[in-house]
Amino acid sequence: MITQQGASDDHRRFMAEAIRLSIEKMVDNHGGPFGAVIVRDGEIVSNGYNCVTSRNDPTSHAEIVAIRNACTELNTFQLLDCQLFTSCEPCPMCLGAIYWARLKDVFYACTRDDAASFGFDDRFIYGEVSQPTDQRQIAMLQILREEAMEAFRRWDAKEDRTQY
Repeated sequence: MITQQGASDDHRRFMAEAIRLSIEKMVDNHGGPFGAVIVRDGEIVSNGYNCVTSRNDPTSHAEIVAIRNACTELNTFQLLDCQLFTSCEPCPMCLGAIYWARLKDVFYACTRDDAASFGFDDRFIYGEVSQPTDQRQIAMLQILREEAMEAFRRWDAKEDRTQY
């Protein structure tokens, strides 16, 4: 594990770029003050910044945009040999995407508590994720399970599927 004291000059340079993006794109009214870069073999392969409000897309967080851009650039859906540098600790949605993309390392600057102190508070979502579905604030009702299971059975039988 890399500690703050063990962060290299390259680590600091990549984080500085994520922070620069967070400020520049926020000032330009793209969205909130969040930026991210994805690095492979010591080179930035993609970047992303929050554009939730400019795209009217609640999923356009810096980390998600950077992951999408990296996957397109590298022509893959797994970023096993990549690192993410993000200006703030990832929210639950971004954390999920980080695990799905299988990034090797994540470096962050501000904490979720820092973000919460400026109105970007994800505590509610963290709490909801840990709740049983029948106790969440948004109703989640299961219907047509058996009909939907057909897709899984066909996936299981599909000989030319791409595993992930």
